[in-house]
Amino acid sequence: MEEHYKPLPIEQKVQADWEKSGVFTASENTGKEKYYCLSMFPYPSGKLHMGHVRNYTIGDVISRFQRMQGKHVLQPMGWDAFGLPAENAAMQNKVHPADWTYSNIDYMRDQLKRLGFGYDWSRELATCDPEYYRWEQWFFLRLMEKGLVYKKTAPVNWCPHDQTVLANEQVIDGCCWRCDTLVEKKEISQWFLKITEYADELLSSLESLPGWPEQVRTMQANWIGRSEGVEMDFAVEGFDEPVRIYTTRPDTVMGVTYVAVAAEHPVAKKAAEGNADIAAFLESCKQMETSEAAMETMEKRGIASGFTATHPLTGEQVPVWIANFVLMSYGTGAVMSVPAHDQRDYEFAKRYGIAIKEVIASADGADDSVVDKAFTEKGVLKNSGDFDGLNFTQAFDAIAAKLADLGKGERKTNFRLRDWGVSRQRYWGAPVPVIYCDDCGTVPVPDDQLPVTLPRDVVLDGSQSPLAAHPTFPHADCPKCGKPARRETDTFDTFMESSWYFARYASQDCDTAMLDSRADYWLPVDHYIGGIEHAILHLLYARFYTKLLRDEGLIVCDEPFKNLLTQGMVVAETFYQIDEHGHKRYYNLTQIEVERDSKGKIVGAKLLKDGSPVTVGAIEKMSKSKNNGVDPQVLIDQYGADTVRLYTMFTSPPDQSLEWNDAGVEGAFRFLKRLWRQVYLHVETGLPGKGLEAAALTDGQKALRRQLHQALQKVTDDMARRHTFNTAIAANMELVNALNKFEDDSDNGRAVRQETLEGIVLMLAPIIPHAAQQLWQELGHTGDIVMAAWPTLDETALVQDAIEMVVQVNGKLRGKFSVAATESKEQIEALVLADEHVQRYIDGKPVKKLIVVPQKLVNIVV
Repeated sequence: MEEHYKPLPIEQKVQADWEKSGVFTASENTGKEKYYCLSMFPYPSGKLHMGHVRNYTIGDVISRFQRMQGKHVLQPMGWDAFGLPAENAAMQNKVHPADWTYSNIDYMRDQLKRLGFGYDWSRELATCDPEYYRWEQWFFLRLMEKGLVYKKTAPVNWCPHDQTVLANEQVIDGCCWRCDTLVEKKEISQWFLKITEYADELLSSLESLPGWPEQVRTMQANWIGRSEGVEMDFAVEGFDEPVRIYTTRPDTVMGVTYVAVAAEHPVAKKAAEGNADIAAFLESCKQMETSEAAMETMEKRGIASGFTATHPLTGEQVPVWIANFVLMSYGTGAVMSVPAHDQRDYEFAKRYGIAIKEVIASADGADDSVVDKAFTEKGVLKNSGDFDGLNFTQAFDAIAAKLADLGKGERKTNFRLRDWGVSRQRYWGAPVPVIYCDDCGTVPVPDDQLPVTLPRDVVLDGSQSPLAAHPTFPHADCPKCGKPARRETDTFDTFMESSWYFARYASQDCDTAMLDSRADYWLPVDHYIGGIEHAILHLLYARFYTKLLRDEGLIVCDEPFKNLLTQGMVVAETFYQIDEHGHKRYYNLTQIEVERDSKGKIVGAKLLKDGSPVTVGAIEKMSKSKNNGVDPQVLIDQYGADTVRLYTMFTSPPDQSLEWNDAGVEGAFRFLKRLWRQVYLHVETGLPGKGLEAAALTDGQKALRRQLHQALQKVTDDMARRHTFNTAIAANMELVNALNKFEDDSDNGRAVRQETLEGIVLMLAPIIPHAAQQLWQELGHTGDIVMAAWPTLDETALVQDAIEMVVQVNGKLRGKFSVAATESKEQIEALVLADEHVQRYIDGKPVKKLIVVPQKLVNIVV
């Protein structure tokens, strides 16, 4: 055995052995219990970052642990390969998006292999592969047949630079999250999936996911946003259709003093005709940010439309205002405004001098004044005619019934959730498989013509949709009548690909169907690992897609992911200087020299190239913009993959942020060298010639065995239930420290040392698989530790013959003594009081109280 730990040759050899044996290749014909562990697949950006490393190490540790439990494990890997960044990179680097993407995949695959992740590479997929998106197109057409797909013109966030639609969450401070271009409001024709048809089930089935973090389930429930309310109509003169609103507070309807509509509402558009001020206001609304956070904090602005609406119950005329806080994409694009009982409406009314009418009084006599702010609590009605004195529930029922009798409203269950817009005006995505014919209308592409593939010869200049500008792609013959027709030039939102990839892994090589029976063998995923930033959209769409696949008869499960682990971010210090323009220029840790205090905290920094001072900024998520990332490849080359894996698992629990510390990486490396040294010293003197003789164990040997099996008991729970890998590692570090102090070269002593070293290696094998494999073989075992069983707990080793207890007199430590583990409380009391040393501190005083804390201490009060 080599005396010193040399990670790189060990890791190269072990990885080559794994690849040759195909140990991680999973099949379906086994009698073992299956376990499907999956980490969210990456976008092939070119290089792994530490967030990737942490995410995939967590998944690999869980997979390896479950394999050691005797389960049949599937852990696949693939690539979320479509998306606008590839187009942007193509324009910047003068390379085709496909070439850029596949080149990055090759590089990142090698990086993943260097880290020793136990993936079944035979199931690798890339979503940009036509054989993958062929089935996505096929499934989309099945959904069309079922009426779950439609196309309509709708207002969108439009990035004029990237020439594509943005979700509200992708608009930051009014600008595109990718290129920082000012976003516009634009109405375009888009394809939608009717996710709202499944809103009730998506909400109710959250209860079937106890293995998900409560926070994520709450976020999804809030996003779906089920509410009970009333829809009612406000007639507007000159319009055939009334303005329809929805409210969850029908009890306040008698306090309506104005109606507010969105800038895209038909009333607003009509009002803008011939009115320059209103037209200018509508134009300004196109530039505003529409994320929830922005809508909460932005200045509430509006303009009178000049129209009035008729109150459905009183017949009174109330003004119609156009307001920037009303969105056409939410609800009906109009709201009834009750400023006395809604704070947003209150602030708007105060600003524009609109009447405020109180109609709700506090039920318990508390202050319900609206002098300074709206009274928003539920109470009893006042100033509401026949409804006066009713509480919220009574008023809800009575007002809903009255509106229904008048034919002006009805009870309605609404959802905050909106149908999923799935079309994008870009090139690098799966083409939407429909054709438009002047005679036949919208015609699906026949199955035997799928996939509709992307042409290679496109011009990517950012000025328009490359597919729309292509000389031949938009032209097609109608599949029904054969006449010249137009092909759809939109492509699918990349959430479409990531919403079913986990199922395709199970049937990756099937070329005759989207999924086959193997999907039912593996699904649902037993453990899914990924960032909390995907808690809403990706996870919601994946759940929706699973239900669609189920209803099409392709799978039988209702939910895609049985258990979910959302790992925390990797964060690090930032360093910057202010340039001549007042902007921050960020520097990487490799570009500066830092000064640390005695505890290792950074207290100062200067630039390496010229010694100029650098400001130590906030600790933030590792990112390119802050230049505070750490290249995993550099660490692998310097310390080996096992050190990187060990550090990322030890520094913090997986669901909390990991604060990067270079000294911690060095510490992890030192631990591996200490463990290696322990095995080396043990092996060099010869492996034990015979097994453990339990009946002849000394107290010291029993103590080490007890610590080993106590650690095993804890680590098993940490790995299986709690997923606190940091505490599992800490328990093994304590064992290594105990071995350093264990000096016993007897046959039984060496047998106990062998058992302890084997236990440590097995318990750490999921985390440091390369070193563990080498150490396992050095300890005399053949075969791969990947296939070894998790160590067995010896309950008898946990039994203590004697217990050391502390003695206190009046709360002060006065000694320690050893008692048999079987001694009763009364026997312990008698032993302590008979002890001469203890009697000296009692000094003849009467004992007022004697407290025995089992197996810990005795406290005597005199």
